[in-house]
Amino acid sequence: MKTCLIYGLILFTTIVSAQRKAPIYIQPLGKVNTTTIHKVKKSMELFYHRSCEIKPMVNFTPDILADSKTRYEAGNILRKFSSNKNVLIITEKDIATAKGNIKEWGVFGFGYRPGSTCVISTYRLKRKVVNAQFIDRLNKVAIHEIGHNIGLPHCTSGNKHCLMNDAGGTIAQVDNEQILFCNKCNSLIK
Repeated sequence: MKTCLIYGLILFTTIVSAQRKAPIYIQPLGKVNTTTIHKVKKSMELFYHRSCEIKPMVNFTPDILADSKTRYEAGNILRKFSSNKNVLIITEKDIATAKGNIKEWGVFGFGYRPGSTCVISTYRLKRKVVNAQFIDRLNKVAIHEIGHNIGLPHCTSGNKHCLMNDAGGTIAQVDNEQILFCNKCNSLIK
């Protein structure tokens, strides 16, 4: 009886603690498939134990275009939609950022560490895959970028399955990851 009471109290405390955590706001940028948005919302709630709220769609503006005018600059998106709340911006358009001497390196997602705003794109995640694999990739990238926002760096533990690994521009790394943080990354969560 005491054991059940203790487990019940732990569960109640965990639920109350999770409710006190800041919510994650999901911000569609441009037209984004509603099912896709709801899959990300559910994934964020399950993984981070935080409530999620879907914000109304915002339109693209010329000031967030990359120099090529063929895709959007992730850094410009984060600056434009900067917030003191946890905001996960999701778009179906291609996004890029500078990497080394490459001005427009296509990315799956981008977020600052620590920060409060990140962006993910479905554009590169849905190429030549069935829907289930696309959703798996999308959830992994979303969890990874929110991980940066809460202070996690790229994983250096050597655990190739940790979600905080740097994908290095390869979808194979994303596919190899599991929906978990390694022990080292878990220990860094504040």
